[in-house]
Amino acid sequence: MISQTFTILNPTGFHVRPTKTFVQTASSFPCKVSVLNKGKKVNGKSSLSMLTLGIAMNEEVTLEIDGEQEEQALEALGQLLTAIHE
Repeated sequence: MISQTFTILNPTGFHVRPTKTFVQTASSFPCKVSVLNKGKKVNGKSSLSMLTLGIAMNEEVTLEIDGEQEEQALEALGQLLTAIHE
């Protein structure tokens, strides 16, 4: 298992559109993806679970990834967490 913490840079936080992209990307990897924020840990492959976190700009989010292709998943998902969307 690997983990890394990222800071959300999107001015509107992690709302529906970036969450959808994140979940689609996470689901393309065979590994387990967990997202931790404000003491809550959720399945990173579930849109509903991700939206319950209410992630805002400048909040720190930790990814925990376990299984096949975990390094590739961490890199791809980390980029999505730190991307600035319109």
